[in-house]
Amino acid sequence: MTFRGAHRARGARPPSQRQGGFALIAAIFVIVVLALLGTFAVRVGAGEEQTAGATVIELRAQQAALAGIEYGANQALINKICLPTKSLNLDGALNGFVVQVNCSSNPHPAANPPFTTPFHDYVLDSTATQGTYGSPDYVARHVTRTFTDAP
Repeated sequence: MTFRGAHRARGARPPSQRQGGFALIAAIFVIVVLALLGTFAVRVGAGEEQTAGATVIELRAQQAALAGIEYGANQALINKICLPTKSLNLDGALNGFVVQVNCSSNPHPAANPPFTTPFHDYVLDSTATQGTYGSPDYVARHVTRTFTDAP
């Protein structure tokens, strides 16, 4: 009996076929790693979207509170007195916010002679809220400003 080449054991494969299993394992590993990276990217993107949305609502609440200050200042300067606590419902971009405006006044030091017109220092508190307290969509901002009608 003559043998050509080296003797192979029964069922043994040539070296090129034995490496095929390793390539399959490496391919599965790469697919799993890419899937995990994709999942991570989606979660980070969703978190960024929620953060951006919350920031916009917080800025709108701040602007609603400042609108309450502007309203109270205008009323105080026109009427020369503080109106009692006022609740405002805003329209437009600030729709949905409820704004509570409170005003207090004190005589301004310049109200003494030689001035005959009484001047006042006004303290305005404005609180803008939206949503129900304790819920994830609740937001509130409080702003206080002091101004005077003295020259």
